[in-house]
Amino acid sequence: MDINELEKNNNLENDIKQENNQKNFLETALGKTINFAIDIGIRAILPDFIEEQVINLKDNLLENGLNEGIKKTIDDAIDLGKSTIGIVTGDFENITQMQDAIKNGGIIDGISSLLDTVVNQLNKKNIINYSVANTILKSKDIILNNVESNIEKTFNNQIESIEKTNSYINNWKEFYNKKDFEGMEKEYSKLENELNKLVPIENLLKEARTVENLHNLIKNNGHDFNLTQEQIELSNKL
Repeated sequence: MDINELEKNNNLENDIKQENNQKNFLETALGKTINFAIDIGIRAILPDFIEEQVINLKDNLLENGLNEGIKKTIDDAIDLGKSTIGIVTGDFENITQMQDAIKNGGIIDGISSLLDTVVNQLNKKNIINYSVANTILKSKDIILNNVESNIEKTFNNQIESIEKTNSYINNWKEFYNKKDFEGMEKEYSKLENELNKLVPIENLLKEARTVENLHNLIKNNGHDFNLTQEQIELSNKL
C-alpha cells in the first residue's frame, strides 16, 4: 500500500470515527433532553399524581420500551434528516446542520408514535388504567411541545458553547503571542471545561487540539516558548 492510499484509508477511518462520535453524542444529549421533557410533561398532564406515582409511571414507560425507542427515534431522525438536507455520507460540519437534520428527520412525530405504542402497551398489560392512558394520549401535545422546546434549548446551548470555545481559543492565542503563560493557562483551563460539553465537530476540535498540543509542549518545556519549527509543525498534526 503506497503512502497516498494509506493516507486515504486513515482519513476514511477518521471520518467514520467522527460520524460515530457525533451520533453517540446526539443519542446521549438528546436522549437526556427528551427524557427530561417527557418527565416534565407527565407532571403537567397528571397534576394530581404524587411524586411516587410519577416515578412509577416513568419507570414503567422506560421498562416497556421508551428508553430503547428514544434511542432508535434519534438514530432514525439523524439518518433521515441527513438525507433530507443532502448529507449522504460523512459527519456534520456544524450545529446548524445537526439542528436541521433532527428537525427534518421527524423526531417529534417519532416521539409521538413512540408514546402511543408504549402507553397502549402499558394499558393492555393493565399496568396503567384506561383513564391514565387516555389522559396521556389526549394531552400528548403538552409532552411533545416540551420535547421540541428542550431540543431547541440543547442546540442553543451548543451554539453558545461553540462561541465560548472560539473566544477561549482566540484569547489563548493572544496570550501565546505575548508569551504570557499564566494568561494562557487560565484560557486553557476554561477551554478544557467547555470542550467537555461540546458536540464533536472536526474543524473546531482540530484547532482546539493544536492549542492543547502547543500548550503542553510549552508547559513541559519549563514555560520556554523557544520551540523548534519541527515541534510547532508536529503540534498541528497530532
